[in-house]
Amino acid sequence: MNGMTEHLTAGDAHRLHKMVSDPDAGAVFGHGFADIIDQYSWEDTIALVENTSEADVRRVIAKARRNVKPLTPDEFAMLISKSALPYLEEMAALSQRFTQERFGKTISLYIPMYVSNACTNKCVYCGFNHDNPFARTTLTMEQVENECKAIRKLGPFENLLIVAGEYPSLCGIDYLEKVLGVCRPYFHNLTIEVQPMRSADYFRLTKSGLNGVVCFQETYHREAYRKYHPRGMKSHFDWRLNGFDRMGEAGVHKIGMGALLGLEDWRGDVVMLARHLRYLQRRYWRSRYSVNFPRMRPSESGFQPKSIINDTELAQLTFAFRLFDHDVDISYSTREASDYRDNILTLGVTSMSAGSQTEPGGYCSTPDALEQFEVSDGRSPMEVEAAIRSRGYDPVWKDWDAVFD
Repeated sequence: MNGMTEHLTAGDAHRLHKMVSDPDAGAVFGHGFADIIDQYSWEDTIALVENTSEADVRRVIAKARRNVKPLTPDEFAMLISKSALPYLEEMAALSQRFTQERFGKTISLYIPMYVSNACTNKCVYCGFNHDNPFARTTLTMEQVENECKAIRKLGPFENLLIVAGEYPSLCGIDYLEKVLGVCRPYFHNLTIEVQPMRSADYFRLTKSGLNGVVCFQETYHREAYRKYHPRGMKSHFDWRLNGFDRMGEAGVHKIGMGALLGLEDWRGDVVMLARHLRYLQRRYWRSRYSVNFPRMRPSESGFQPKSIINDTELAQLTFAFRLFDHDVDISYSTREASDYRDNILTLGVTSMSAGSQTEPGGYCSTPDALEQFEVSDGRSPMEVEAAIRSRGYDPVWKDWDAVFD
């Protein structure tokens, strides 16, 4: 502990000590949203959506338009019902209005950098599954720096998402701290998408240049979760779910959330996501939040999704979430096709990835490594920038909010 706190202020060191040793530190010892999620019945949640009437939808939209009180998660559930489909244009107009009021006509751009596809988990839907018989790659620090240099040549990116499979002995806290140190001179905003960690580890990384953490719960259906994640640390539902509490406890600047749409009924998962977001916002109000709605795509595992969310429903979900929360960052990745991303970018989305490679070293070091999923929008960053400008919006390459934090 002493060696780790040498570069911290006295206040930082005290806070870190409290997170590690104080039984009242809450989320550090497992307390969090996992303790209350079971008060929400999955079956009742689905029934709430299915039993929504058009009168319910009109009432919720009227409340959203008045913009006096925020919508509740139950009201959000009504906006993603089939009864809300006739009101899609009205929802889109409100979504656009609220987004422009909070974010202006801007789209923030980011790029992922995969540093490892080694993983101890056996998620049945993922190309990184431990049992998948492919050679694994974990980048050296020299390769990480070469990737940074290659990305800088693609466009003036300042927002970097660092992604790794869940393999703590290879890509644990020490490795990630070194990666952040290598990347910091090249990018102003660093976010990680890796295995859930302890609060103390998140806190340590914030002192090493970390700005944000992205984690996908995959599905909020507790019983189904076990089926999709049979082995590995990821099989522990509560540990993963309470990871967001640990991020908030550690003071992570921006917390990214999402569910993998297609594992279970997508409506049930996103209503649970909305409940989770509200819980976090009340408890960790200093952090910013983002949501992402990834749809199942082909992977090396050959897994086929249980449910399908079509293009119209994804648009409905986007509009409904913006009506539900005006301030949350709504992000679209290159999982989605270029035409779809171009059409949705003015209606509620606030950030997009561009030029993505989903294999470690994909920009220059090891482009033939195992990728996690298949990219649908293969345009260059500058082509994405041109598409954004053609719709009267400005691409933003840097997250200025962290500067003023």
